[in-house]
Amino acid sequence: MIKLKSKKEIELMRTAGQVTGAVLYELKDIVKPGVSTKEINDYIEDRVRGEGMYPTFLGYQDFPASACISVNDEVVHGIPSLKTILRDGDIVSIDMGSTYQGWVSDAARTFAVGLISDEAQRLIDVTRQSFYEAVKVCRKGFKLGDIGNAVQTYVEAHGYSVVRDLVGHGVGKEMHEDPKVPNYGKAGKGPKLLPGMVLAIEPMVNVGHHDVIWPEHDEDWVFFTSDGSLSAHYENTVVITDDEPIIITIDDRDKDRG
Repeated sequence: MIKLKSKKEIELMRTAGQVTGAVLYELKDIVKPGVSTKEINDYIEDRVRGEGMYPTFLGYQDFPASACISVNDEVVHGIPSLKTILRDGDIVSIDMGSTYQGWVSDAARTFAVGLISDEAQRLIDVTRQSFYEAVKVCRKGFKLGDIGNAVQTYVEAHGYSVVRDLVGHGVGKEMHEDPKVPNYGKAGKGPKLLPGMVLAIEPMVNVGHHDVIWPEHDEDWVFFTSDGSLSAHYENTVVITDDEPIIITIDDRDKDRG
């Protein structure tokens, strides 16, 4: 069941989203060669708790950290570790959330570590822009399939593939609610977008094939690209309104808005 949110509930989610957006914005100065993914995770947790909120991912289905930090061919759900040291030329996807008074925000960015290849930068740029292509159809009266179609069309036009095994989702009191929000699909299909819907739209894009390697054990968590190619991830929590959609997880200082 798709749960529509009230204005009061959306305001609480916006408060949570402001913290998530701020922390992700700050990470551009934290992500650098020689830093461990555990150090990044600890920064995220300290910042979120310092705002009087709870790091949404910590303990979610027994996940052991406050952020998913995935490097290079890791698609999502990378577990932070002191042993994972970022190197010049890596790309790293960081997915996190903040919970305020029980209401969740969820967002992700992919960062360059030092000097990266032109191909890696292009992947990051295309993944980010595919999200903004989806936002163009996040309006009352469009359908869920329009979102996935917008992402898929843009990504494939640039020679990349969208991950099909993992999708976006509704957000609210729970991090994952109905509906599922695939990054592919047919325009004009699926449920209508209605004011009060809150969606985590999150393109996951591979340089190579769209298939992923699933974790062998529950405690492994991380998904890899099936061919070892690079993967990027960009996500925001988006509110459907009677007018323009509202992206609640972008910091006001972030001028890169599509």
